[in-house]
Amino acid sequence: MDFNKTLGVTFREVENGERDGRPTHIVRAIQTYSTTPNDLWSALTDKERIRRWFAEVSGDLELGGRFSIKGNADGEIIVCDPPELLAMTWEYGGVISWVTIKIKNVDDGAQLTLEHELPTDEQSESHWETYGPGATGVGWELALLGLGMHQSNPGQSLLEAAADWAEGPQGKAKMRDWAAAWGSAHIRAGSPAQSSKDAAERTAKFYTGEE
Repeated sequence: MDFNKTLGVTFREVENGERDGRPTHIVRAIQTYSTTPNDLWSALTDKERIRRWFAEVSGDLELGGRFSIKGNADGEIIVCDPPELLAMTWEYGGVISWVTIKIKNVDDGAQLTLEHELPTDEQSESHWETYGPGATGVGWELALLGLGMHQSNPGQSLLEAAADWAEGPQGKAKMRDWAAAWGSAHIRAGSPAQSSKDAAERTAKFYTGEE
C-alpha cells in the first residue's frame, strides 16, 4: 500500500466569500477519482466505508440529520442531492463552518470539488492569520488521499497505515509540500507573499509535529 504515489489534490484555490451578510474565507480542493459518481457518493456517505478511510462516524447522514465524527467535528446535513451535492455544517472547537462537496462525471472518472467555508469571527480570523488556508487545506489533503487509496483498496481499513505514513519522513515531506502549495494558492488570491509563506511554514510545522 503505497501512499507516496498520491501527489495531492490537482487544484487548490482560495477566495473570499459571504454568508448571511458576513465575509468568509473559502478553501477549495479538486480531485478526480477513477470511479463513478455513484460509487464516490457511496464512499462519502456510507458509514461503513467512511470508517475505512477517514474516521468513525455516527448519526444520520441524510438531509436534516446530525452526525458526529469521532475525534473531529459534529454537524448537520443541510443539502443532500445524490450523487451530485452534499453540504453540511462543520462544528468544531465552538466554531461553525460549512463544507460543500460537489461530484460530477468526467472523462476519466468522477471529479470531486470540496469547499470549506470559514467564518471571520475574532477566533477564526486569528487562526487564519496564523496558519492561512493550509491548516484547512492540508487536513483535507490527508482525507482525500485516504479516499483515493480507498478506491484501490475498498475492503481494507487504511487508518493505521495512513497514520504510520503521515508520521514517517515521506509523509512529513509530502505535508510540507502541501502546506507550501496552499501558501502559493493564498498568494494567487492576493495575499501578501511573505505573510502567506510564513503562515504556510507554520502550517507545515504543525502537521509534522515540529511546531
